[in-house]
Amino acid sequence: MGNMPFQGGGRRPGGGRRRYNQPRGPRKNERIRVPEVRVIGPDGKQIGVMQTREALTLAKNNGLDLIEISPTARPPVCRILDYGKYMYEQSKKEKESKSHSSSQKLKEVKFRVRIEEHDYMTKLRRAEEFLDDGAKLKMTLMFRGREMEHKDLGFDVVNRAVKDLAHVANADSPPKLVGRNITLTMSPLPANKRKLKYNMHVGEDEDEEE
Repeated sequence: MGNMPFQGGGRRPGGGRRRYNQPRGPRKNERIRVPEVRVIGPDGKQIGVMQTREALTLAKNNGLDLIEISPTARPPVCRILDYGKYMYEQSKKEKESKSHSSSQKLKEVKFRVRIEEHDYMTKLRRAEEFLDDGAKLKMTLMFRGREMEHKDLGFDVVNRAVKDLAHVANADSPPKLVGRNITLTMSPLPANKRKLKYNMHVGEDEDEEE
């Protein structure tokens, strides 16, 4: 009886470790503990509700795995598939979804006519980061006061930035003057053609200057 508290304490840390090391992804094969499941075959067709052990045997007889794809259903839904292939396809779908989501985003970087070189490079690194993440980029250069008398200097800054970002994006159209602003949008190149140039050796995180 004196050993019982010690044994109970041992089980709690052990259980904690098991939860921490729980494999990622859906449960498969012997990890599916419910008595029965609704089974979908390798061809995507419904087989029906059956005992879990029978479904597992069916999967193994086909050299495949029993994968729980809808654990909250009653009974849970499982598919008979190759687990490695299933996880690869899920990862691929997740990346495609993320890429599509990023492509819908529009990020903005603002420049000034008489921008200092240090600030210019900070803006360029931020712009490169946005584009490398797959987002579209909007460049805005705002004229203040008498700066409107030197529109050519503003266009020089924007055109320089477009040229300096050509390794990750293309301009959608030439820069345009709208009111007191010069604006332009850029779209990222395909992921396999983007090459980081300014974010490879960033020493510190610098705040974006508005």
